[in-house]
Order: sequence, then structure tokens, then C-alpha cells
Amino acid sequence: MRKLLEKNDYAPYYAPYVDLVPEGDFIEILSQQMEEIRNFFYEISDQQALFKYAPEKWSIKEVIGHMADTERVMAYRLLAFARGDSNSLPGFDETEYMQHAFFDKQSIDDLIESLLVVRRSTIQLVKSLSNEDLQRRGIANNHEITVRALIVIIAGHELHHRNIIKERYISSESYPSK
Repeated sequence: MRKLLEKNDYAPYYAPYVDLVPEGDFIEILSQQMEEIRNFFYEISDQQALFKYAPEKWSIKEVIGHMADTERVMAYRLLAFARGDSNSLPGFDETEYMQHAFFDKQSIDDLIESLLVVRRSTIQLVKSLSNEDLQRRGIANNHEITVRALIVIIAGHELHHRNIIKERYISSESYPSK
């Protein structure tokens, strides 16, 4: 079981992600999300995955790619801090990453598989951590953060974007049929 995070466990801008994650075991939450990711995204066709609900927004494929990239970055931070790395880690510019990613050229199945592979790796990493590791802190993007907060943020970030896809993409009157 995870304990409630303290406000000083993470920067305030992560609160929307943290607030989405229920209390519970880290491994169970991350594992359950894998099944939800699989069930949710495999219902979307390649054509539907190119949909943008507004011209300046990302496609569903780009959102999936962003989710995988962000989890990779957060998992690296988690690993570094759990291992006692005291170096301050940089932030990352999601817009810059997107400009060099070309997710729309990949199949949705490959993007889903990439996200699931990253999640399996994250779960294996979290399984290896001790209670002491979970309490460790580091500096990322100029803010102090705990290892356990990073785990919750990973889960919350995925939920946040899945909710956006449901609410803004799939619910759009312009969303293409299969």
C-alpha cells in the first residue's frame, strides 16, 4: 500500500496527475492500467488514431507516443533517485520531443506496444525498490521530488491523457467511425 503523498513530495504542477490516482499498491495500480491501456487503445483504428479534435492539438497517435516518452523520462528519474543519484536532472520539452518523433507515421499497434513495453519495464523497476528507496528524493526540473511521487505521477499522467482522449477526441462529433 502506498501512503498519501505529502505536498513536499512533488512540485505543485503535478497535483492534477497525483489527484487522479487512487490509494493502493503501486504495482497493482500500474499493472491494472496496463490492462486498461490494452483494452482502451486496441479499440481505436489507425485512421481514428490520426484524429485531432482541433488543428493545433496532437493526434491520438501523438498522445500515445507522448505518454510513452514521458513515462521513459519519469522512470529514468525514478531510477536515478532510487539509486541515490544526487545530480539535478533537467526538465524536458514535450513540444520539442514531438517535433522529432513522427508518431503519426507509426502504426497504432506499434505505439501501443511501445507504451506497454515501457510500462512493463516501469513495473519491474518499481518491484525492485525497497521502502527506503521509495522515500529517496532528488531534484528534477528544478524541483525536489520523491521516488514514490514519481510512481504516482507516472500512473496519473497516463490516466490524465486517457481521460482527455475519451472526453475530447472520442466524444467529438468529428471523430471518425471505424
